[in-house]
Amino acid sequence: MGNQKKYWKSELELSSNNSVVEDLRNNEFVDQLPVDDFLSDKQDLASSNTNRRDFLKYLGFSTAAATLASCEGPVNRSIPYVLQPERIIPGIANYYATTIADGFDFANVLVKTREGRPIKIENNSKANFRCSANARVHASVLSMYDSMRLKGPLKDGIESSWEDLDAEIISQLNSMNSSNEKIVLLTQTFASPSTSKLIEDFKSKYKNVEHVVYDSISDSKALDAFEIAYGVRALPSYDFSEADCIVSVGADFLGDWQGGDHDSGYVKGRIPRRNIEGKARMSKHTQIESNMSLTGSNADKRIPMTPAQQKIALSKIYSYVSGTAVDEELPQKLDTQIKKISKELLKAGEKGVIVTGLDDVNAHLITFAINDFLKSSTVKKDELLLIKSGKDEEIKKLINNLNNGSVSGLIMVGVNPAYTLPNSEKFVEGLKKAKLSVCFSMKNDESAVNSQWVAALPHFLESWGDNEMKYGRFSLTQPTIRPLFNTRQFQDCLLKWTGSEMNFYNYIKNNWKENILKKSTWNMVLHDGFYESNRKYSRKNKKYDIKKCINDLLKYKSGSDYQLVLYTKTGLGDGQQANNPWLQEFPDPITRVSWDNYLTVSKYDAEKLGLKNYNVANGALDSNYALISVGNKSLKAPIIIQPGQANGSVGLSFGYGKKEALKKEMKVGVNAFELYKDFNSIQNVEIKEVSGNHEFACIQLHNTLMGRGDIIKETTLEVFNTKSTDVWNSVPKVSLNHIETPVTSPDVDLWDEFDRSIGHHFNLSIDLNACTGCGACVIACHAENNVPVVGKTEVRKSRDMHWLRIDRYYSSENSFEEDIKTKENISGVSDSLSVFGEMEEPAENPQVVFQPVMCQHCNHAPCETVCPVAATSHGRQGQNHMAYNRCIGTRYCANNCPYKVRRFNWFLYNNNDEFDFNMNDDLGKMVLNPDVVVRSRGVMEKCSFCIQSTQAVILKAKSEGRPVKKGEFNDTCACSAACSTGAMKFGDINDKESEVAILKEDERVYNLLEYVGTKPNVFYHVKVRNTDES
Repeated sequence: MGNQKKYWKSELELSSNNSVVEDLRNNEFVDQLPVDDFLSDKQDLASSNTNRRDFLKYLGFSTAAATLASCEGPVNRSIPYVLQPERIIPGIANYYATTIADGFDFANVLVKTREGRPIKIENNSKANFRCSANARVHASVLSMYDSMRLKGPLKDGIESSWEDLDAEIISQLNSMNSSNEKIVLLTQTFASPSTSKLIEDFKSKYKNVEHVVYDSISDSKALDAFEIAYGVRALPSYDFSEADCIVSVGADFLGDWQGGDHDSGYVKGRIPRRNIEGKARMSKHTQIESNMSLTGSNADKRIPMTPAQQKIALSKIYSYVSGTAVDEELPQKLDTQIKKISKELLKAGEKGVIVTGLDDVNAHLITFAINDFLKSSTVKKDELLLIKSGKDEEIKKLINNLNNGSVSGLIMVGVNPAYTLPNSEKFVEGLKKAKLSVCFSMKNDESAVNSQWVAALPHFLESWGDNEMKYGRFSLTQPTIRPLFNTRQFQDCLLKWTGSEMNFYNYIKNNWKENILKKSTWNMVLHDGFYESNRKYSRKNKKYDIKKCINDLLKYKSGSDYQLVLYTKTGLGDGQQANNPWLQEFPDPITRVSWDNYLTVSKYDAEKLGLKNYNVANGALDSNYALISVGNKSLKAPIIIQPGQANGSVGLSFGYGKKEALKKEMKVGVNAFELYKDFNSIQNVEIKEVSGNHEFACIQLHNTLMGRGDIIKETTLEVFNTKSTDVWNSVPKVSLNHIETPVTSPDVDLWDEFDRSIGHHFNLSIDLNACTGCGACVIACHAENNVPVVGKTEVRKSRDMHWLRIDRYYSSENSFEEDIKTKENISGVSDSLSVFGEMEEPAENPQVVFQPVMCQHCNHAPCETVCPVAATSHGRQGQNHMAYNRCIGTRYCANNCPYKVRRFNWFLYNNNDEFDFNMNDDLGKMVLNPDVVVRSRGVMEKCSFCIQSTQAVILKAKSEGRPVKKGEFNDTCACSAACSTGAMKFGDINDKESEVAILKEDERVYNLLEYVGTKPNVFYHVKVRNTDES
């Protein structure tokens, strides 16, 4: 009987005539994998040299191998490479320096690859210019694995070949050149010296070609103003670390204003540091704006104004600073504030700076004049930014010329005018009249579908390129993987069309050796990713009539009751990555809404117009609609009642409302570019309430702190300098035998303490003064830890899976300090009900604070004691561990966590057609980090302090026979590595020389909900605001 044992495998086997059982029994061992189907040249492999960029040719994680996956059963198989590519060591990450320059985002970055697959973007901290990645740049690695990308060239929407494309276009170019028919090359801003040189070569061969640069979100007026004032069409650099007094009039410089990347310098002046006399200093920031922006939410003082009022305010600041008179008047309360601002600027002198985001040449000229008067050291007029170069008038002229037949051919590169132009229908009409139309694009987007030829572009991670983002500062773009599809760079096409046998890589290399490299080598620059030359731009100050500028600026009058301010969201920007699920699910830092754009409106105006937000039965947020009209264009959009929105103004973000080359789940929001009349972000609008119900996916439904100073601790600079820590950072006390006892006392501890001074002990420091709420850490965490995307419907049910969230809180009074006083003055139970009810509503112009929250890795973790299967436990190194294969999904741990940072997998998000997002399809899975397990349904997950990275450091040291080096753990955690401001610092506190160990001893340190006694390994720094009046 022993050899007759039968082991039960499935209930299906209970049926004796089940065909499925029979098929599985007969096909238990799969036939030999059909390698010949995709390794057609395998006979040549043995004699070939394999480099890392050819690796996909031999590795099964390719589109061909994806086709083979799961042929016979539920196991996904991949074909190993036959020859191991150079420098590829299984299990070891490789890093390559490169640059993103997509016309909107420009940054020097490092790309982490595993077995030849790019899986993560990191900051290139060695480059001291534009060296930090925002949320969009971090997410761009997933866009490379977008299954909606073009796989090859198209002719009239039908697949074609590069040979046919080259032949026909060269023929057309020659024919049109002979007949002197005009062709326009319409491109993004490349900021590439080699591309610029190549375009000039192309124009030399074809004399009928004109080059026009188009920035979808224009900075043309700022460029025009700088050219008028200083004789060169560029943008100045700003080093906000040198400013003691910062005044911004409508400039969201912590967002995307003039290319962004101002946050790291800004934060250096925002952290209070004591001098030898014990007095702390920090810069003072005043923001005048209409929409509540990322910059405004970080300001010490924020003054809501309509754009029309902002123009008067800017003129008044010039008047008070320079001593000249201005005729226009502001309401007395606002004018008093403007006088104070002007006084602070004068007092700061060269340490003062003013910037503006108003789309008006005169506004920029006035700010230049004020900064010149102050001799501001913050404005670096000799360090020119070259990341924007579009001219509005040239675009308007091009559209007219296409329609009247003056332009016969159009070649588009890196732009999508059929989506981004306000009069896109007129552009498309002209495009269809053109004799030749070619669109270079990664997607079959709105412009591509209306073009004769579509040339499939590679992703920047598959491309060669060079950049000069700042004058004299160069960087290289290098491929980190062989192109996934049959794509070709625009520059390689130009070289072919000019008859050159050279490829773009050699063209760049020759150009650099001849014109750029002086004190380095090509290989060194390729390794570092950047190069700084000695080139300096010698500008000349030019005279202009400042009085005329003020008069012209003040001529603007609002012709309607409401002014629309168009802006870019931190997540989607100009909409190039609208098909990226990480960015769609990324919550807006201010509204905390994902998967949508909307009209932001003040509470006062909402009540006046009949616009409403309301919560439905499950708590989710809904709204009715507003009809927004600019001239003859109208949009129907949902609304968000936004605290801090200036009365008489509304806001709407770009980047949404795309219709082509997106998965259906991504086709969300409305296209704000339709209202971008004359490329001006400020428009007079008419607004009407429209019936209907819109469902939002909002991550955070509570908005205020309700006076809970134990969650966010903050104080003013004056109190910080004059009072002891007991006043502004007191240790919470609990009752022990009716005696108040500090919570840090062992007498009130429920747990026995352990000696944690031996070995490593990891902590994370978060400085609330340095956190701007940008969210780069959220996307970096997604990339590093394979965090799933769940979609709008699940987010509405509060089932988002973000391991790290950035809570945003508004004050219910004018400041958080007043909130605490209001709470403390409550008398009796009946009073508390009414007062707390009122405190749930944010103030009309509230203070704002951001707080990153993740698993706090408590040394006395309440989650660990309630898990019935020990799936969560505490490690010796301070990390709270999750054993996913032990978890049975009771969710007791989530219920017992005071920080609410645990996430439950309600579904199997991987391999599930109901969650059809990029990283779930066969191509998208290439972005997954092999060091982190993909969790299954019914499992709890949370922040792990990137334990895979800390262990990698330990194992590397062990394999090299040495102890871990000092500071080697610094920023191994994905969130802290992504943080461009230094708000997050990770490391080993047992390494007393590490940055995190030093920060832990700072007087501003506190723990979240410290009175609970969980003893977290995440600590925060008290937020200090500079509200001192001059």
